[in-house]
Amino acid sequence: MVRPVRFGGRGISYDIAIAGAGPAGLAMALYLKRAGHSVTVFERFEEAKPVGSGLILQPTGLTVLADLGLLDDMLALGARIDRLHGADASTGRTVLDVRYDAQRGHRFGLAVHRAALFGVLFGAARREGIAIETGVEIEMLDAGERPILVCANGRSAGPFDLVVDASGSRSKLRRSAGSAEAPRPLVYGAFWASLKWCGEGFDEHALLQRYDKANVMIGVLPIGRPEPGADKMAAFFWSLKPADAEAVRAQGLDAWKARVVRLWPQAEAFTRQIESFDQLSLARYGHHTMKLPAGRKLAVIGDAAHSTSPQLGQGANMALLDAAALSHALARTASVETALAAYAKARRWHVRVFQALSLAFTPFYQSDSVALPFIRDRLVATIARIPPAPQFLASMVAGTVIDPFGRIGIEEARWDFRQDPGHDTTR
Repeated sequence: MVRPVRFGGRGISYDIAIAGAGPAGLAMALYLKRAGHSVTVFERFEEAKPVGSGLILQPTGLTVLADLGLLDDMLALGARIDRLHGADASTGRTVLDVRYDAQRGHRFGLAVHRAALFGVLFGAARREGIAIETGVEIEMLDAGERPILVCANGRSAGPFDLVVDASGSRSKLRRSAGSAEAPRPLVYGAFWASLKWCGEGFDEHALLQRYDKANVMIGVLPIGRPEPGADKMAAFFWSLKPADAEAVRAQGLDAWKARVVRLWPQAEAFTRQIESFDQLSLARYGHHTMKLPAGRKLAVIGDAAHSTSPQLGQGANMALLDAAALSHALARTASVETALAAYAKARRWHVRVFQALSLAFTPFYQSDSVALPFIRDRLVATIARIPPAPQFLASMVAGTVIDPFGRIGIEEARWDFRQDPGHDTTR
């Protein structure tokens, strides 16, 4: 289902450049194209493609996909997630238990392969005839009345009425918005792999994790299918310091797999599918929040504007909300300048609150601390069962501790994901 075209404020059509063809950039392109703007997406890779394994689309991100008319396509590919559950590897004690149904509204998460999310957005962009230029790395913005993009090969593109930076956490463009600060590297990252789903001993509707203190976290997330007709898959991850990755590889694959299975015997269903470290991607994380995600004729969205640990699973969802907020700001205002101010205001508190929550909670699950996992194991799980803690935790994971929808100008989508993931029950 394609949503009706929304024209820009007072029917104005802008010439807009978007740097980055990830979820943020593609969602932004769809919004703008349908609003009647001229859109060109510039992607630094020779071929636009997904990066990474799996993620959870929260009610926030799902609402944006519904606003774009793409929710049914995602529901058909993803795996419904009803709860997040974590246990201590040695004692089996529950130390994380978050259930979406603690909140009203039939909320759930949808775990998806990044290739599925990319495929749905990229396919829609192609159908809309959106211009996507690949192999173009943007170095800087030549600011002016109508800015020009300066590329790494010396080429320039433009001028444009607006540039949208959706180029990720390593953005170079955000310097033009007055932010030269790079994300602060976080101590822990993770090995990730996309593997065939093995249902025995695992809940197909849950993110399951095992912890050894806070310096080891093993996780299994069912992520549905990367494309229609493909086998169901799972994202398997093991936390570690990126600085230790070479030492782990040097000890050998069998030694690493033996350690995983010792901590979580059922995980052998997944480790036996790993035949080489080449199947494992090393993810590195950083924390960064721009005070003002906008400059002169420049909007910064997604990881370029705010990046953090994936503990709360908000990254892609925040990016989709950014795209929706900027699109709706352009539709309600009469100039680019006022739209940028409205966009920054609409997203300010939601971004800041969730960046702070992520920064506060991450050390309980990924750090070298001895005290924090001790507190987590003995207090957090107990407190989490006492109202209103279950409702708060559910809203924190769902991305709705602060309502992001009213500030943007859209209503939260309401639906019920039943046994048939392709069954349209949106309402």
